[in-house]
Amino acid sequence: MRKGRLDEIFFVDLPDPVVREKIFSIHLARRSLDPATFDIPALVAATKGFSGAEIEQAVVSGLYAALSEDLTLNQDLLMQEIGNTYPLSVTMTEKVAWLRQWAQGRAVKVD
Repeated sequence: MRKGRLDEIFFVDLPDPVVREKIFSIHLARRSLDPATFDIPALVAATKGFSGAEIEQAVVSGLYAALSEDLTLNQDLLMQEIGNTYPLSVTMTEKVAWLRQWAQGRAVKVD
């Protein structure tokens, strides 16, 4: 933690709506799905408090659910997987709040 190894300590908070939209677009496209066929604003609204990794895992879980039903991933399946996910911002609310408080004045905030 001394200077010279890492010159700064960075704090990256949970993604805001604009970033969550980009995360969905990236992970859907990465899996050969057209983001335009999904209601991205609804997905973004449903994932408030989700990390990027949790959004990715919702997409992956949705793909497995679609595969098990011999379907292509669609909005309904993806929303169902989002609904089945309890993000760390919910399960560890106190720790997330503590980390945000700790980072103030100690870390460079990355937007």
